[in-house]
Amino acid sequence: VYLDRSFFEDLARRFGAPGEFARAYVIAHEVGHHVQKELGITEKMARQRARAGEAQSNALSVLVELQADCFAGVWGHFARQRNLLEPGDVESGLQAAAAIGDDRLQRQSRGQVSPESFTHGSSAQRVRWFRAGLDSGDVRQCNTFATARP
Repeated sequence: VYLDRSFFEDLARRFGAPGEFARAYVIAHEVGHHVQKELGITEKMARQRARAGEAQSNALSVLVELQADCFAGVWGHFARQRNLLEPGDVESGLQAAAAIGDDRLQRQSRGQVSPESFTHGSSAQRVRWFRAGLDSGDVRQCNTFATARP
């Protein structure tokens, strides 16, 4: 798992999502990508993306990212169950998920939003999938590929 620690500074300063749990959400999301690699999802999606056009490739990338958000939520579920969270932690994680949605990032950097170019999902999608894992604690609820509306 690779983490660019400077992203944590950006998360707090540029994106308005400070706090330990916001950082923990990012780490859990990246661990989610490791889980995807171990399950063969990363390789399968890479093959599909290589055969797809740009728009479809981006859409597949969004599904991969949203699943990692859901996996991060599953981790949060069990951290909460074990009383490892402090008041405000869940809100901090949800705020971080919303802060790094493609729509918000594009609006900040370009002044407009182009959903067809999303690679990580909108703020609402990221919050929805993080919450799905957080509320259920069940990785089976993280199958973003089987849903009609990510």
